[in-house]
Amino acid sequence: MKITLKQLAVFSATARLQGITKAANELCITQSAASQSLKELEAILGFQLFNRIGRELQLNTQGQKVLVKATQMLELQAQLEKGLEDTLQGELLVCASVTIGSYVLPKLLAEFVCLYPQVEPKLHIGNSAQVIEQLQQGQAHIGFVEAPIVEQVLTITPWCSDSLSLFSSPEHPLAKQQQINLDELAKQRLILREHGSGTRSVFVAAMQQQGLEVKNTMDLSRQEAIKQAVKANLGIGVLSQLSIADELQQQQFVQLNSPLNLQRQFSIVQARHYQHSLLVSTFYQFLFNNKPNPWFNIT
Repeated sequence: MKITLKQLAVFSATARLQGITKAANELCITQSAASQSLKELEAILGFQLFNRIGRELQLNTQGQKVLVKATQMLELQAQLEKGLEDTLQGELLVCASVTIGSYVLPKLLAEFVCLYPQVEPKLHIGNSAQVIEQLQQGQAHIGFVEAPIVEQVLTITPWCSDSLSLFSSPEHPLAKQQQINLDELAKQRLILREHGSGTRSVFVAAMQQQGLEVKNTMDLSRQEAIKQAVKANLGIGVLSQLSIADELQQQQFVQLNSPLNLQRQFSIVQARHYQHSLLVSTFYQFLFNNKPNPWFNIT
């Protein structure tokens, strides 16, 4: 028995949508037909592609390797079906951590679509850990993260630099200090992003470099929630300078100076699934040819 494109399509959709029912609905086939195709593929390969936990299907290590080849074959099929037209077209699935997705990519995607009107961008915003998971599952063509990561399956390329900012309300006791003492900072309530966020991991690492622990925190998953908490004088916030630029200009926040190294690097992350995609490679090159804005230093 030979592997068919239908089997690969079912496998790819199941991995991306994390469920056989959703995959069947997308492919307009019955659930039983999708399940049978997946079983046949695993039988031909001689190993399982998913870990089955109850009704959930989680792509395993072998499945991740097969997904790379399956995606490449399905991409080639899609290109052949489109014919020999030179027009760049199709969905561009982008995932990004919060700062990049909120303040950098919208303008870049708009400029890219102006150049290639038949491209349909889809942007999903989450924390860095969620971006990595989406790329591993084949749910996005290209991703952007704000924290240093080590990933053997993914290709990570430095893109541009950014800086985090410590900030408070004008009424905070530390707002009038020229330079914050780090021991004093460690005693304050810190308003931080949740675990898995690149912003949080960079700040925690900077504190650890100074021999300090981050203990007294209020963890929030939304940048706007952090801003509102700081405005209410609940503590000191930590966010990208990009995200508080307007509030600093309007003097709603005070930027606090400290010895911490809060520089960080934005990175482009790619799965091997889409390395041969003309759409993805064109967008990738576009990113390096167009500076996002004056805040950044493109490397």
